[in-house]
Amino acid sequence: QVQLVESGGGLVQAGGSLRLSCAASGRTFSNYAMGWFRQAPGKERKDREFVSAISRLGGNTYYADSVKGRFTISRDNAKNTVYLQMNSLKPEDTAVYYCAAGGMVEADPDVYDYWGQGTQVTVSS
Repeated sequence: QVQLVESGGGLVQAGGSLRLSCAASGRTFSNYAMGWFRQAPGKERKDREFVSAISRLGGNTYYADSVKGRFTISRDNAKNTVYLQMNSLKPEDTAVYYCAAGGMVEADPDVYDYWGQGTQVTVSS
């Protein structure tokens, strides 16, 4: 089992920045690719949107087109933590953000085995 706990969400004005963190415990963190997903208001769990993912050792990163150039994913395996730096935030970035751990770097949420509880990000216009 892997337990994931997100933090760093909050209310920010458009154009602002937030840094999300996801702390992992349990099995060896570096064995897992990590992803960030988000669920916008009014959307169902099955409609979670891929945001970004990072390979086990951090050498490969992937982004949704909607966040490319604004968000940066990184990880610190010594601290068992993955981060999502979000800059130039837009109102359409408002969502609950989830981190997930899985065996492969994928945009498909179904391939991830473990999920955190989520952290709310609200961007005001």
